[in-house]
Amino acid sequence: LPMSLGFDGMAMLAFLGGTSAATGMVIVCTIALAIMVSNDLVLPVLLRRFWHGLTDRIDGPLMLITLIIMGFGLATIYSATHDASDRTTAQVMNMLVGIGVMWAVAQIPPQKLMRFAVPLYVLGVILLVLVFFFGIKVNGARRWLSIGFTRIQPSEILKIAMPLMLAWYFHKYEAALKLRHFVVAALLLLVPFGLIAKQPDLGTAILVGAAGFYVIFFAGLPWKIIFGMVALAAGAAPFAWNMLHDYQQKRILTLIDPTTDPLGAGYHIIQSMIAIGSGGSFGKGWLQGTQTHLEFIPERHTDFIFAVFSEERGLLGNSILAGLYLLLIIRGLMISANASTLFGRVLGGSITLSFFTYAFVNMGMVSGILPVVGVPLPFISYGGTAMVT
Repeated sequence: LPMSLGFDGMAMLAFLGGTSAATGMVIVCTIALAIMVSNDLVLPVLLRRFWHGLTDRIDGPLMLITLIIMGFGLATIYSATHDASDRTTAQVMNMLVGIGVMWAVAQIPPQKLMRFAVPLYVLGVILLVLVFFFGIKVNGARRWLSIGFTRIQPSEILKIAMPLMLAWYFHKYEAALKLRHFVVAALLLLVPFGLIAKQPDLGTAILVGAAGFYVIFFAGLPWKIIFGMVALAAGAAPFAWNMLHDYQQKRILTLIDPTTDPLGAGYHIIQSMIAIGSGGSFGKGWLQGTQTHLEFIPERHTDFIFAVFSEERGLLGNSILAGLYLLLIIRGLMISANASTLFGRVLGGSITLSFFTYAFVNMGMVSGILPVVGVPLPFISYGGTAMVT
């Protein structure tokens, strides 16, 4: 401190001898900091250290792609909810929370992350069992569990817990993986999948099942077993049809011909397809979508937001969005492939391909090539839970 202050600074210290110690120290430190900043000794170093600590575990290209998609999402939500601007503000907060959670998780080393795998999976399954017996029934589905001051949806926990658990399991037996390990992994996957499908919540069940399957696939599941599973699923399709709920069967039949119930089950698909088609090659322009602003599109800020995006930005905008998702997936797989452990590789690969599942199912649903299920479009659809998970 005396070296940075020089002779005049020492005179100042002598002057401050008559003041209180605390006051003197504050003044001295303020003067010293001002002198060092003016001499470019501190500020650049502090800023570099702060920025390095903030971004050290964040991949720049991946973050840039994500922020661009978020920007598209925020603009689309603003257009879809032009009469309720508070939702745009709420989505900004959701994005900030999501980025904060992402940064916090990125600071956790994979070795420590593995410790959460078994407890989180067990907790999720227990909560699903409690939902089965004590869950709150809303619109014919028992998906929520009351914990006094609020309600939770335990199936959301399994979106993270399922790939985490299977990645931990395969990492544990990495040295001697055999067929029985894949059988055990399949059972670990089928338990929560069955409980979620029973609620019924087929959309979330598919997402959880896909996330778990990706881990099993990246762990080295033989292709002959995969082809066998596909053949078995095709053969079991007639029996599976009878196990579906009436509304699920109706959704599939409506997919084949939505005009059979244009004002009921087919309304969502018909209106979304009209919006997508009316967008043409280049779209009608931001805030100019007639299907959107005349409120023909249902759930236009959540599950059917892709119809809003398509109407305003057309085929060109859809191609750009699809390209961004493709870049996101490619970058995620590159990062996963360079992970130092099997746990990191299979978990990263599973989470990356989950973005593909979300985007493909949502776009396919809105475009009329897949049945309607409650799957949000990643980083585009409104919602705090969707943004964070």
